[in-house]
Amino acid sequence: MQLIEKDGVTLAYEDINPGPPPMVLVHGWGCDHTALAAQAEFFSKSHRVVSVDLRGHGKSDAPDQDYTMAVFADDLAWLCERLGLIKPIMVGHSMGGNIALELAARHPHVPGSIVLLNSVVFMPQAIVDMQKMVLDAISGSDYVAAYRESISRMFIPTDDVSKKEHFLASHPKAPQHVLTSAFVNHITQYDGTSAATGCRVPVAHIGDVTTAVSHSDLTRFQQLTPQLSLGLTLESGHFAPLIVPDQILKLLVRFVALHSE
Repeated sequence: MQLIEKDGVTLAYEDINPGPPPMVLVHGWGCDHTALAAQAEFFSKSHRVVSVDLRGHGKSDAPDQDYTMAVFADDLAWLCERLGLIKPIMVGHSMGGNIALELAARHPHVPGSIVLLNSVVFMPQAIVDMQKMVLDAISGSDYVAAYRESISRMFIPTDDVSKKEHFLASHPKAPQHVLTSAFVNHITQYDGTSAATGCRVPVAHIGDVTTAVSHSDLTRFQQLTPQLSLGLTLESGHFAPLIVPDQILKLLVRFVALHSE
């Protein structure tokens, strides 16, 4: 991992194959850059791939602050500028996709295109209310067990058991104050309307039926972001990049071929 300091906060990232065109991989809630390792390995053969540890996650610093989509997006915009990444393809899993969408709206000059993998967008209020129980649990003394329990429910019976167990045993990769703040700011109190409306670059949402599709109002998303393309994985839960990487790669290759600059 390489380290860079932004306003006193150390951010960690991995930079592979320093040649164009660039791609930035953004992990989800409580994870780190290894969550998209299969995608990094594949695309680094033909792209410059930068895999980040978001602020508060992995080997990046975790200051005591509010962890909002805007904070994460501003970090990514700054990092792209510092590394000289011109119009990168931003690929974000779960919360990482919400961050990519926020980035496209806040910093429209940065991304060339964005992809949301298994990201929940415009969650119905009834489901938001249910997620408040998760927030209560991860705010308690045994937040690690609570995190793992909430993540476990995002896998489905056909998912590879060994991959699931390894993932659960090695996570979370963020401290409690980061997990609770980031959860609030991308689930229970997040409204992506301005981000979706402000996104002008090509965008794809690749989802799984169990969470990203059933928990999202994709019709509203497409109304606000007419250039949105939709894709679907089969026989996988929320962690499709880990469980069915070949499906994800095929869809990403198609999107990149159509929209990379």
